[in-house]
Amino acid sequence: MSQEGLALVVTVTLGIALAAAQQPTAGIYTADQASAGRAVYQANCASCHLPDLAGRNEAPQLAGANFMSTWRSRSTRDLFEFIQATMPPNAPSLGAEQYAAVTAFILQANGAAAGTQAFTATTAAPIGTVAIGAAAGAGARQAQTTTADDPTPPAAGRGGRGGPPGGGNLPRGGAPTNAGPLGLTVTGQVKNYTPVTDEMLRNQDPGDWLMVRRNYQGWSHSPLTQITRDNVKELQLAWVWGMNEGQTNEPTPLVHNGVVYLTNTMNVVQALDAKTGDLIWENHVGPNAAIGISAMRNMAIYQDKVFVATTDARLVALDARTGKPVWDTPLADRAKGYANTAGPIVIKGVVVNGLVGCDRYGNDGCWISGYDAASGKPLWKFQTVARGTQPGAETWGKLADNLRVGGETWIAGSYDPDLDLTYWGVAQAKPWMRASRGTTNFDNALYTSSTVALRPKDGTLAWHYQHAPGESLDLDEVFERVLVDVGDQKVVFTIGKAGILWKIDRRNGQYIGHKETIFQNVFDSIDPKTGTPTYRADILEQKTGQWVQSCPSTEGGHNWQAMSYVPSAGTLVIPLSQSCMEMSGRKIEFTNGSGGTAADRRFFEMPGTDGNVGKLAAFDVKTMKEVWSHEQRTPFLTGVMTTDSGVGFVGDLDRVFRAFDVRTGETLWQTRLGTAVMGYPVTFTVGGRQYVAVTTGAQGGGSPRVVPRTIIPEVKMPATGNALYVFALPERGR
Repeated sequence: MSQEGLALVVTVTLGIALAAAQQPTAGIYTADQASAGRAVYQANCASCHLPDLAGRNEAPQLAGANFMSTWRSRSTRDLFEFIQATMPPNAPSLGAEQYAAVTAFILQANGAAAGTQAFTATTAAPIGTVAIGAAAGAGARQAQTTTADDPTPPAAGRGGRGGPPGGGNLPRGGAPTNAGPLGLTVTGQVKNYTPVTDEMLRNQDPGDWLMVRRNYQGWSHSPLTQITRDNVKELQLAWVWGMNEGQTNEPTPLVHNGVVYLTNTMNVVQALDAKTGDLIWENHVGPNAAIGISAMRNMAIYQDKVFVATTDARLVALDARTGKPVWDTPLADRAKGYANTAGPIVIKGVVVNGLVGCDRYGNDGCWISGYDAASGKPLWKFQTVARGTQPGAETWGKLADNLRVGGETWIAGSYDPDLDLTYWGVAQAKPWMRASRGTTNFDNALYTSSTVALRPKDGTLAWHYQHAPGESLDLDEVFERVLVDVGDQKVVFTIGKAGILWKIDRRNGQYIGHKETIFQNVFDSIDPKTGTPTYRADILEQKTGQWVQSCPSTEGGHNWQAMSYVPSAGTLVIPLSQSCMEMSGRKIEFTNGSGGTAADRRFFEMPGTDGNVGKLAAFDVKTMKEVWSHEQRTPFLTGVMTTDSGVGFVGDLDRVFRAFDVRTGETLWQTRLGTAVMGYPVTFTVGGRQYVAVTTGAQGGGSPRVVPRTIIPEVKMPATGNALYVFALPERGR
């Protein structure tokens, strides 16, 4: 049976039936409820928790021993109320009957027997007395039980239009969709296309935006000057393009010679006329399914191809002129849980890409890999999780290789053409807390929570610097690397969830300095010579099932929303967030297929902030001192983009897109868009006119969306509204 395009038509498995037969307590839900709950689950929950209930990243397993170890002693009412209060995390709440049905479905997947009494919001029985816990894979088989008549969610609209009805597809690892056919759905050709050369990537035309964060150094900065501090207040909407709905929308539009190349959710890629917003071509690369958060944060362009990393862990090259597929290469085995959110960068003909979904025991590890741009042939692979006899393997202590997981690279790296090194951030080890994953305070777990400098020709390691050895609270350091020359120093700057701005020598990985940009209480101290942090004693002494308080939270002092370097001011402008949490690690099975993040969280406001979660601040690259800051109730949900005219742009959760003075942070212009402003703003020119583009995202976004939903409940978002907005100054004389 193929991975896409077929409905799964199976029956309830014998394993579940036998498990149900062993129940000591009469059924507390009906079979019809569980069947309805399965449909609700597939439509609203499976994109994160997966159709087989196996869980992924922040979404825990919902069937089996790990679920039972967390919920056995709690009541069915507790489960219902928890689901009702927290799920779906970034979408409108479901009805009470739907929540009851989903609860029944989860109980069934864990071996609870159906009965004649319907489950209600007040049904309260200890889960351990009604569910025996499904055997490994039993919950998965039950979750995939469906028929051709099962309901599916509404059709996912193609960009700017409604999509045609499909066949109720259920691709492996995704939620069902009706998103229509795969492949080219709109045909056309980009006129007068100019191939993108290595020289063009190193020294871009000022009017283009050819890569993530615009240049190899990761500045998120443009040399354009037409829009100034004085005239920015005249900005007006030039055009808007409706984008694919249904999941997290965080793209970086690429612009070349007046054409916008745009990634959408569900692996849809489009080429648009940058002046008018007219569609040139569209390719549903596939799968048409929500996998995890389904964000497609960037793609790359080189020679006559655009390169897309799909959410099911493939790397695809499309003809930039027509959108036709050129080659399609797997990054990893999707069946083992792998996925993707960040796209590639191209370095001298090598397409370099990261990987996510590395959190399940028994997988093949995690890696950054390089591919030939012309053919898609794999060239090299750098393992971010050291196993066996690999260098750094000893830093995982006595943990068996199959239990060494995590180390994702879900933000694209940067590159120094002079040193010929590419710099990538590596996420934390999994599960999140040491007590859950079985490592000690002496196990640093390389190369997690590190910067790695690789040689792009062969992927060999030049150096590494570990910012948070043995990181233990999901405060990872995976985000953008920004390359700046500060006097004679060649520096790589980065900032992670702990909110610490790191200054590292990019030639050799030596620590230079750091700056705490927000309040943090995770580290008691940071060595001024080496940068090595010392954790609080209670973090080191953690045990499963015990709450540990920390600031910041997993929302991160800084997250995927990239900072910008302003060369004229010598400052980094950084979007920051201010929230705190308590985390409790779960006890999990050390068996293949287990793993994940394995922790519960409770969020609260950061002390001393007056409830202001959002902070935008500028820091001097020489002194690391804060130059200015702006705080507000809602967090910033885009990267920062700045220009040579001294104007910067950023968007926030409350639908506000604003221009600000890079010298002072003063707001110069703002407008309110259809939903949360989310993604990476860019600027470009067509026919001598400067445009500014930004996307909105109605759903998803991980902790940067989940945390505000908890501590800023008054901010409401529409359920739809994914779009690309393009602004420009008025055309004079017309």
